[in-house]
Amino acid sequence: MRDFQLPGRSAVYSSNGMCATSHPLAAAAAVDILKGGGNAVDAAIGAAVLLGICEPQSTGLGGDCFVLFSPPGEERIIALNGSGRAPGALSAASLRKKGFERISEDSVESVTVPGAIDAFCQLSCDWGRSGLDASLAPAIRYAEEGVPVAPRVSFDWIRAADSLKGAARRHYLLDGMPPTPGSLFRAPGQAEVLRRISRIGRSAFYDGEVAEDMVASLRASGGSHTLEDFAATRCDYGRPISENYKKFEIFEHPPNGQGAAALLASKIAAQFSIGDLEPFGAERTHLEAEAVKLAMDARDRFLADPDHTDHLDHMLSMATAVRLAALIDPGRAMERPGLAADAVHKETVYLCVVDRDRMAVSMIYSIFHSFGSGLASEKFGINFQSRGSGFALEEGHPNEAGGGKRPLHTIIPAMLAVDGKVTMPFGVMGGHYQPAGHLRIVANIADFGMNPQEAIDGPRSFPDAGALKMERGYSDQVRARLAEIGHMPTVPETPLGGGQAIWIDRDTGVLLGASDPRKDGCAIGY
Repeated sequence: MRDFQLPGRSAVYSSNGMCATSHPLAAAAAVDILKGGGNAVDAAIGAAVLLGICEPQSTGLGGDCFVLFSPPGEERIIALNGSGRAPGALSAASLRKKGFERISEDSVESVTVPGAIDAFCQLSCDWGRSGLDASLAPAIRYAEEGVPVAPRVSFDWIRAADSLKGAARRHYLLDGMPPTPGSLFRAPGQAEVLRRISRIGRSAFYDGEVAEDMVASLRASGGSHTLEDFAATRCDYGRPISENYKKFEIFEHPPNGQGAAALLASKIAAQFSIGDLEPFGAERTHLEAEAVKLAMDARDRFLADPDHTDHLDHMLSMATAVRLAALIDPGRAMERPGLAADAVHKETVYLCVVDRDRMAVSMIYSIFHSFGSGLASEKFGINFQSRGSGFALEEGHPNEAGGGKRPLHTIIPAMLAVDGKVTMPFGVMGGHYQPAGHLRIVANIADFGMNPQEAIDGPRSFPDAGALKMERGYSDQVRARLAEIGHMPTVPETPLGGGQAIWIDRDTGVLLGASDPRKDGCAIGY
């Protein structure tokens, strides 16, 4: 139990249903959908789409999603890949000839076709109860009436305002300026798009006037996107991948997400007795940093579009984990080229919902960088993601950019199970940080007996671009010790990610919700 004399937040308890998101209005809307007879799928879609209005720097209709969910009365977990593909004309060879060494996140080449709307429509049709119109109604209302901008959202908006270009500046700035906390943000164009989707379905987005607006806007910026690219967008159901950590089984979404990196990091960390160390001491932080370095190196070598990932079994084998763990020196940091500078400053929303029938949904929805590519459609103001910057341009690489391919994604929803029963949908936002965040939260619970809120609250670190980013929650003594063994501790300008979780107590039936104080959101139950 936390010390009530110190700042913090309690976990939220309820016995019926619950939603945890990064914005209170989205969590409240989801609970209203549950109270109105909708199920966890209906509520998750409603919360996600509303988050695109509440946090447009983090997500929106031009983005992608990944989903894990367990049907009511069942313990199986189903994966849904709602990530879009590159336009058919995209060619790595052509980009190399033009002198590209990488696909920049602020370029039109980084814009892949949005996949989330197709996934939401499919998910609602196959597994929802109250219908797509009920799920989209809250976002339509708030897009028309306006959302008061929350403090963390304003903070991120101000930092990213200069990335907005062309029509995006008109749609996402207020009189040319980023909004301050409490300012009303309206998106009437998106409200109209959502009304059409609620009446007609996916074709209202991928065909006709809305698709024409997106394609014309992208081509005006030099893109190769076509109406055929949009019409061809389809989500895919699949099976999650999983590994054991102590008494838990961790379920992750398969590639083209980086869930395999989270599983590999946890398997490497499991070769050490982390539970015998100080929870937020130097030794544990060092071991997790080294495990994450090795897992991310494997990710960058092997993970790509599922049709082009052929080393997944090798990456997740116990032999690989043991061999990589043997490379870790408990008393010295290893060198690695590191990720790109500011790798963790990527925008995403994660949410989870559990309903009265104990259907659980773990959903992540993103445009990648803050405001994605910085581009938006001229008429409706749909913000375009920058997922194409996740492609490699190296010839022959599994993740080499190509027409119709899905790039490597950082977004990863997760679930924990005990004895075959779903126990906790959870996720961590924060771009490349996410595998490290999954490892940190799972180890906090499994090794140190923390409840989900305590596990989310604890300080975080991440090896990035040659430095070890450490939040201010670490002591100076821990930083000094890590510097002694070869790390380069730095304090990041922004917190490392954000997270949500809902614990299902199988003995009492009670739900325990947790939401990250690094964001504006909360868990709400009823």
